[in-house]
Amino acid sequence: MAAPAPKQEELQPHAVKDQLPAVSYCLTSPPPWPEAILLGFQHYLVMLGTTIIIPTALVPQMGGGNKFLRIMRGTQGALIVASTLQIIMGFSGLWRIVVRLLSPLSAAPLVALVGFGLYELGFPSVAKCVEIGLPEILLLVALSQYIPHMVPLLGTAFERFAIIMSVAVVWLYAFFLTVGGAYKNAAPKTQFHCRTDRSGLVGGAPWISVPYPFQWGAPTFDAGEAFAMMAASFVALVESTGGFIAVSRYASATPCPPSIMSRGIGWQGVGILLDGLFGTANGSSVSVENAGLLGLTRVGSRRVVQISAGFMIFFSILGKFGAVFASIPTPVIAAIYCLLFAYVGMAGIGFLQFCNLNSFRTKFILGFSLFMGLSVPQYFNEYTSVAGFGPVHTRSRWFNDMINVVFSSKAFVGGAVAFFLDNTLHRRDGTARKDRGHHFWDRFRSFKTDPRSEEFYSLPFNLNKFFPSF
Repeated sequence: MAAPAPKQEELQPHAVKDQLPAVSYCLTSPPPWPEAILLGFQHYLVMLGTTIIIPTALVPQMGGGNKFLRIMRGTQGALIVASTLQIIMGFSGLWRIVVRLLSPLSAAPLVALVGFGLYELGFPSVAKCVEIGLPEILLLVALSQYIPHMVPLLGTAFERFAIIMSVAVVWLYAFFLTVGGAYKNAAPKTQFHCRTDRSGLVGGAPWISVPYPFQWGAPTFDAGEAFAMMAASFVALVESTGGFIAVSRYASATPCPPSIMSRGIGWQGVGILLDGLFGTANGSSVSVENAGLLGLTRVGSRRVVQISAGFMIFFSILGKFGAVFASIPTPVIAAIYCLLFAYVGMAGIGFLQFCNLNSFRTKFILGFSLFMGLSVPQYFNEYTSVAGFGPVHTRSRWFNDMINVVFSSKAFVGGAVAFFLDNTLHRRDGTARKDRGHHFWDRFRSFKTDPRSEEFYSLPFNLNKFFPSF
């Protein structure tokens, strides 16, 4: 008689992980100094794209001469006022109360839309000069995902420095196209997006430029502008919360305690205050692309980011050197965004491992919040592009700006819908708490509950004494 067939091994679902296990260097474990310096420079390159895109879009709309100065002075005043919102909500602990109500289910759409919601800055910008943008995407994917498995001995180098390598190659390629006359007779828009010598960036930049407070003159204060900027500040507060959650995930830290999240928002408010004092024309928020870079490199070290900040300060003072790197064509930066924003979006989707995806309550909250987070801002943006003003168009301009700004943010709309539904729908149902994954995060609700919080989130130089985590 034949022996019975061996019993097929029963498949088991993947285990839930509080921390990502494949991260090479977590928040508190720095890589060797040479590697850390290169990684820090890579963070600087990634950040540079957004730094150039914002003034490139804003400054032409301000005009030149006294018009420009008037707008800058008004923007300075609005930023100074708006900074108080985050400073008060953060350092007072008010935002901690809100964050404590976040569950993995409500955090998933918020974090996902922080990344995926920036899709218009990806391939649409790549396509503005597809002959250099598309090669950057293909080369970056090949260097970071395929070559490390084909060349195991050098796999780590390709994986961690794929952006530096790919940008260097494609930037050189774009330079040869520029000096070779490929865009000599091209349309002005094509030349602007493709050339490496556009707008006289290097020639017009000073060798040394030290920023100082009120460099555009004394700030002016207008109630309408201040209220509109406060609305933008509140949107940045919500989006930054999603960014903080993604960063803690990719740095292989434990889920960020609400008190730490609130403290971070307070410090971000201080950053916005400095923006207003120094006249940067825009406020501060979490850098989504740098958060995605943590996932791409699998290095979440705090030291690397500190080194990156040093590069930012250094090249901001030495204008010529900073202008050289700023000459990287925008489609190359947009190609990088296609990967980095995707990583941040997937950090949000990853929180669904804590939830019961077989629950119809979960399916409704997740699907409806994601859909509305994409659909509502699309309506506001389409309406504005056609009519020249937002759907909310009353006689009060500051009120119009407040509402239109808030509902144009995909992360805010999707996160707000998920937060409201998750905390009100079937709240008394005993299974809802488990389905939404809230019990997985219970032990991280207080700074002192989990011993790992001290390692990851304590401030240096005994600053916890002055900025405690309650």
